[in-house]
Amino acid sequence: MSTNVSLGIDLGTSAVKVLLLDEDGTVLGHVDKRLPISRPQPDWSEQHPRQWWAAVREALADLRNACPRAWPRIACIGLTGQMHGAVVLDRDDQPIRPAMLHNDGRAVKESREIEAAVPQVAAIAGSRPMAGLTAPKLRWMARHEPERFAAIDCVLSPKDYLRLRLTGERATDVSDAAGTLWFDVKRRCWSEPLVAASGLALSQLPRVRESIEPGATLLPQVAAELGLAAGVVVAAGGGDTPVSGLGIGSIELGEAFVNLSTSASIVAVTGHAAIDEAASIHAWCHALPGRWYQMGAMLSGASCLRWISRVVGEPDEDALLRVIEGNMARGGHPAQALHPAQAPLFLPYLSGERTPHNDVDARGVFFGLSHDTNAALLGHSVLEGVCFGLRDAMAAIESTGTRIASLAVVGGGARSIYWTEMLASVLGKPVHRLAGGELGAALGAARLGWLALGHDPRAVCRPARVVSRHQPDEALASMFDTRYRSFRDMYRALAPLFGARAQALSPRFMESVQ
Repeated sequence: MSTNVSLGIDLGTSAVKVLLLDEDGTVLGHVDKRLPISRPQPDWSEQHPRQWWAAVREALADLRNACPRAWPRIACIGLTGQMHGAVVLDRDDQPIRPAMLHNDGRAVKESREIEAAVPQVAAIAGSRPMAGLTAPKLRWMARHEPERFAAIDCVLSPKDYLRLRLTGERATDVSDAAGTLWFDVKRRCWSEPLVAASGLALSQLPRVRESIEPGATLLPQVAAELGLAAGVVVAAGGGDTPVSGLGIGSIELGEAFVNLSTSASIVAVTGHAAIDEAASIHAWCHALPGRWYQMGAMLSGASCLRWISRVVGEPDEDALLRVIEGNMARGGHPAQALHPAQAPLFLPYLSGERTPHNDVDARGVFFGLSHDTNAALLGHSVLEGVCFGLRDAMAAIESTGTRIASLAVVGGGARSIYWTEMLASVLGKPVHRLAGGELGAALGAARLGWLALGHDPRAVCRPARVVSRHQPDEALASMFDTRYRSFRDMYRALAPLFGARAQALSPRFMESVQ
């Protein structure tokens, strides 16, 4: 039996996941704790960092109780988490305000101002400015919350706040830093002109390490509370998207995967910063040295399924998936089953969209509702809409010259065979599900723990076992092609109305009509 154990901590948007992994790559146990999201105003999305720490402590206590024999053998900790969140701290390391999250859309004006101030921003940072990235949020704060902005001593990404609580160290890694819009992704260091465009100085940002490097060890009081040795090393860690790649072993050039989590994305591994300034994709640093990745990102992925589950009165996503699978026509289903062509079309822009539209004003839309529309059809429409959004993202990546042959699928949505089969037919690519795919980021974080202790990346980040392979269904693919064209036409037709709706909901307009 292996002696040492690695602890992976994944700070997601909807939940904290913690996981124990032994040196043979066996998952010994894992625990999830749900997290609430606050939306105090239109386009705002926030969580308080203290809620994260409380959820982590609770999850770790449960994992310790579930795995009492493995717990004392923890030798290292790896961190990952939601990217682009703005955690602003004062000189005493106290949060000045709730964190603004990746799907927060308030800083549209500020993102445009950054692009005007630094025209070469995409060439440096690997992405055009978008409201959900970190930098525009700080410029928004300088304008709208100047007293709070003046009190900022340090800005951290979400998972790095957990590091601060665990070790007392202000630090980050190259993959999370790349998602801030302050990072030179080719040189893998902070860019002073981009930092200055948000009104900040380099001294207000944490030190940067490669994701696999060891950082500080646990604070003695934290180690005592958690029942761990004070010498436990905390790896630099990484953003949840590239770390999910480590979790499934997607580290070789040309490999690609779909991440079906709260948000959704398509990721392709590259050997250089494959920046295309015209495309609304990201080209950022991977969690391994000498690696980068291209990503087409959706702001709402599996969160769309969670939303429609609430709307139709199902207790959770799995319950609605059972309703969908029990009523929609598939191989072997009775003739009276519902056909996918009967389903409304759905635009999955519940929080706006990044790739390919970079449109924070876009919103979710059902088209084609009738008296016959039921929960199964609505649920199917939502799954299809997310798949269509991912097809947009894949097309944006492939427009840069990258070619995607097949894709793995990870994240919570990977549990659904129905959704995975649909994804293969919509994308027109072979798609495969992996053992533990729903644990991708947490597993990748635990693997980073081993890498911080000097283990070989190829030995640690072995490809996960394939549990099912799915080829495009030719008959369904033809139908989805037709519906996808209508999906794209819908966005083009409605885009002006999204902007008008946002204007009608603006505080200045609302005040004028009261």
